[in-house]
Amino acid sequence: MPEAARAARQLRATTAGTKGAHHTLYVVLLKDTRRLDRWGLYVGQTTLDPDLRFDQHKTGYKASRHVNRFGVRLLPELFEHFNPLRRWEAVELEPALAEAFRYAGVPWVEGGH
Repeated sequence: MPEAARAARQLRATTAGTKGAHHTLYVVLLKDTRRLDRWGLYVGQTTLDPDLRFDQHKTGYKASRHVNRFGVRLLPELFEHFNPLRRWEAVELEPALAEAFRYAGVPWVEGGH
């Protein structure tokens, strides 16, 4: 999804790597073969390692139903440049990133709230 990569690179994090930055944005690739547009993205934020949080989604622990059922893998190229963040910025960037993906033409975007 090159349009998603371009959209993610347009956003900037001002608190990335600063003292007290413990939150992480993450993006998960979704696949649902029943949909016309079968590929999508899920945007989330956590204080955990994104790999651990993805595993939690897949096992059903505090899971998004979309990631639990349709999550394929993390897409670090879409989120690593943001992290780590201060909490307030993660809360602001999560919906902004989801909206940027929608605006860039990604047909199926979940999370981001």
